[in-house]
Amino acid sequence: MMDKKVALVFLPSDSGVDGARSLYDEGAAFGPARWFNGTVRNLIKKTQFAIPPLALMILASVEVPGVEQSICDLRFEPFPFERSWDLAGISVQTGMAGKAFDLAGRIRARGIPVVLGGPHVTMFPESCRPHADALVLGEADDLWKEVLADLSAGSLKREYRAAQPPDLSLPRPVGKASLKKSRYFTTNLVQTGRGCPWRCDFCNVHVLNGHVLRQRRIDDLVGEVARFREDDRRIFFFVDDSINADPAFALELFDRLTPLGIRWFGQATTTLGQQPRLLDAFARSGCQALLVGIESIEPSSRDAHRKTQNRTGELAGNIKAIRQSGISLYGSFIYGLDGDTLSTPAAILDFIAETRLDVPGINLLRPNPGTKVFERLREEGRLLFDPDDLASFRYTFGQEMLYRPKNIPLPDFIESYSELTRKVFNMRNAFMRGMAAPSIKPAVMLFNLFYAHLYSLSRHDLQRQLDGLQA
Repeated sequence: MMDKKVALVFLPSDSGVDGARSLYDEGAAFGPARWFNGTVRNLIKKTQFAIPPLALMILASVEVPGVEQSICDLRFEPFPFERSWDLAGISVQTGMAGKAFDLAGRIRARGIPVVLGGPHVTMFPESCRPHADALVLGEADDLWKEVLADLSAGSLKREYRAAQPPDLSLPRPVGKASLKKSRYFTTNLVQTGRGCPWRCDFCNVHVLNGHVLRQRRIDDLVGEVARFREDDRRIFFFVDDSINADPAFALELFDRLTPLGIRWFGQATTTLGQQPRLLDAFARSGCQALLVGIESIEPSSRDAHRKTQNRTGELAGNIKAIRQSGISLYGSFIYGLDGDTLSTPAAILDFIAETRLDVPGINLLRPNPGTKVFERLREEGRLLFDPDDLASFRYTFGQEMLYRPKNIPLPDFIESYSELTRKVFNMRNAFMRGMAAPSIKPAVMLFNLFYAHLYSLSRHDLQRQLDGLQA
């Protein structure tokens, strides 16, 4: 009997680092403009941002006799309809639901069963049932083996639901055999745990993965890093939302990883700047850069959105301490929170200048369905999309306003946001930040150059949206 063939599908977004294109009239561009947009899009894909989808790596590592799995990364090629598939699994993000449903329909029209899973399916299963032969609800680490076994036996169920979150302390080796290494900036993605103890109202991590931090065994993590390093000696990504959430765990982990001589990126809270022993362990173990969620420097905004894990007055000192240890920082802001005013952009600019952030990210609030902020903005009548049509929410790279700010009229907000991004991202700043970065200077420069292009798309599209709203 021939093996069952399973396609695990990753869907790219239509904008931002996957798409880097206008939401409007880029198709009408021609000549140098069209060439430039396409060239930048390919550069972004092939240099800084193209990393494998970890969730699909984990599923592809589940082994069931008689089943062969392949990852189909649609950033690089269209779905391979010409191959003979017995099942397609699509991980659905809110903001990509319409695109996922369309692909699922085209696959099912060819007689291929489709399983849908991921965050959107877990939170909104009823809207997904018409588009799938089976749904996977919750974290799929334990469920996927059951799905594959049922596929092999010809008894696929309509729904697979996790009774409880998987025990991450159990060994679950992640493999990379299904990846084409040359496509990616690196294939070394490692997750140390899941869950978040914080309750920021714009975030769905604690909604999906719970408030309790569940961690893998340090022995398993050290072994995985050593194994991954054998076939790919490039940078490692620790994909946890906050790698320093449990300081004792992180300290032991990175002390043990230090002898392996890796270089790594990760995400952390700015409280790392007040954890000198842990910060030293990060630096000694090869940490090159961290993403930190600053969100807002306005105390009233942080309170309004339950961003309570560090105090506003400590942010600048923490950032300076991290950079002084030799680690470059990507600092993520959200402009337009409920305590923000038209004076906020000037404060952000002053903060960036004071801290010398290597890559500032100036984001718009995305009220994801399923989050507290979505529910509140719906009740207040401030959403700019139909809250009852989940497919009308889409992800863009700051290219679309999805709500009306509380304290700033929409036209004034878009003008101030556009002016802020114009001042933060330009050629001069890109080169200056690259030269001043504590580490990975070329990567910092490229990030800033790419963002100069992405934010130019943002300004163009926001103005087009505003023109449409005012017409």
